[in-house]
Amino acid sequence: MLPTLLAMASFALVGAITPGPVNVLALRHGSQGLRLAALLYVLGASLSYALIVAGMGLFASHLTQALPRWAGAAQALCAAYLLWLAWKLARAPADHPGTAAGHHAPALWPSFVQGVAIQTLNPKAWLFALSAVGVFALPASASGPGALLALCAISLLACLVGVGCWAVLGRVLTQWLRTPQRQQWLHRALAALLVVSVLGMLA
Repeated sequence: MLPTLLAMASFALVGAITPGPVNVLALRHGSQGLRLAALLYVLGASLSYALIVAGMGLFASHLTQALPRWAGAAQALCAAYLLWLAWKLARAPADHPGTAAGHHAPALWPSFVQGVAIQTLNPKAWLFALSAVGVFALPASASGPGALLALCAISLLACLVGVGCWAVLGRVLTQWLRTPQRQQWLHRALAALLVVSVLGMLA
């Protein structure tokens, strides 16, 4: 049982920590210096992925049959949304130092909603979840839901760690991002990474 759990953890962590749209935006949230907003983004993305894994485990046979039909539409929708985010990010104004700690508290829950939305529209998440379910959960489904529950819990923890690492990296960059010019450089670099992620996904 322990080797299987370790294999689940390794597989889930690789999927969660490798570069992609979710992690690029986690770095952006972390770099803004708003810890709670970044935490809510990470939490939203992680919970969304755990639910995707659960859905894949419960409806894997139906989803695999429907995959060719909806995969193209889902990919196009995700690509359009991410390209829109890249455009918004490239045009985002720089914040003056101390803005995050100003008198007006920023809206935080949109960060959680964005984490959920980005992960839900991320084809990488769906394909990784389907692969994980096929490798770890379906072979053990005859003995009960234990394997799927373990996979969901491990996927949640791995996503919290993986996406959280990118948010922490953004937090580390906060000191470097003291000037508006550097902030704009980061915005444009992240926008370019999002575009590259979309092109890689479409390829």
